[in-house]
Amino acid sequence: MNTFTLIFILALSATTLLRVWLALRQIRHVQQHRDAVPQAFVGQISLEQHQKAADYTVAKSRFSLFQIGVEVMLLLAFTLAGGINVVSGLWAQYVDQPLLRNVALIASVLVLSSLVELPLDIYRKFKLEQQFGFNTMTPRQYVQDMIMQSVVGAVLGLPLLFAVLWIIASMGTYWWLYAWLVWVSFNLLILAIYPNFIAPLFNKFEPLPDGELKQGIASLLNKCGFTVQGLFVMDGSKRSRHGNAYFTGFGKTKRIVLFDTLIKHLQGGEIEAVLAHELGHFHHRHVVKRMVWIFSMSLAFLWVLNLLLTSPWFFAGLNVQEMSAGAGLMLFFLVLPVFSLPLQPLSSVYSRKHEFEADAYAAAHADGRDLVSALIKLYRDNASTLTPDTLYSLFYDSHPNAQQRVARLQVVKPA
Repeated sequence: MNTFTLIFILALSATTLLRVWLALRQIRHVQQHRDAVPQAFVGQISLEQHQKAADYTVAKSRFSLFQIGVEVMLLLAFTLAGGINVVSGLWAQYVDQPLLRNVALIASVLVLSSLVELPLDIYRKFKLEQQFGFNTMTPRQYVQDMIMQSVVGAVLGLPLLFAVLWIIASMGTYWWLYAWLVWVSFNLLILAIYPNFIAPLFNKFEPLPDGELKQGIASLLNKCGFTVQGLFVMDGSKRSRHGNAYFTGFGKTKRIVLFDTLIKHLQGGEIEAVLAHELGHFHHRHVVKRMVWIFSMSLAFLWVLNLLLTSPWFFAGLNVQEMSAGAGLMLFFLVLPVFSLPLQPLSSVYSRKHEFEADAYAAAHADGRDLVSALIKLYRDNASTLTPDTLYSLFYDSHPNAQQRVARLQVVKPA
């Protein structure tokens, strides 16, 4: 057995067991605390609401166990079971040009993966989410979204894929640096065009009507010295009852988007506090810091990929016969999650630190009590558990848990 084959099997076994163990911990911990609302939320969240959140969390965690099994089987099918060899061999019969063959190989693997995962996504939306009263999407809307996502993915993704594979074949030793520059440029382009050209393909955006809420938000923006292209309401309710708000774009394309579900469930002051939290992310340059982090990691990964593409042991260890750029690129991104899982807590801790900083900013520029009230309503309406397992949260939660956030905000003096 190839040494790397053994390393891969051991790493896959370890990460799979870790993911399963964390999911089981989450299930057990949430169930153990199902019958009592945490003291900090007594009177604000009913026992029935708390139990719904617990049941929703447990259902999602149990479903994740099945997803883990499917992901592992799919990975093994493409690698050790020879799936990539089969797909590569089929395309070799019809396409002679190496660049086109590599693109076809990667596109085929991605399509096959999507088809295998499609039933899971359908179950999640139309069974799990619907069971707890969140899904509002119709089957027709789902099919329309799937088609549109495929078209947008092809229009944007295929040129990028062609460019990267051409760079690998043509730019010599430092291809990974040129590919990284293209990747960075592509992401910045998407950020710039997303608000005006991509998002409207999936949702309807209407200007926030004049009134007390718009005046309050305008006053908050002025107080924070923040300018945006516009304030918009998005028809999020046509897909889900979950509420949210976000900032998108950069430079002159920045805009604030409120889900119609958020406006329905929160009061004016609470919405302003939520937006102040988002403004805190911009004030502390969290978006820029996150982009620098992602771009730095992508540069390191491309450098590693550069080494692997010329390493026979990498291909042989994963049972891939042809040492092509397409096969190497596909293999790298298939196995990357297996070896990068130990880094997940670092990313989560970094993200939670940013959330605390944004909360503090919101409390300083809006009313911290409104933010506490808004958070409690969002946790309640989104059926987010108040009692997650500590280790599970360490790995997966990008936001601090409700008790931590509320406890910090309650000691901050009102603005």
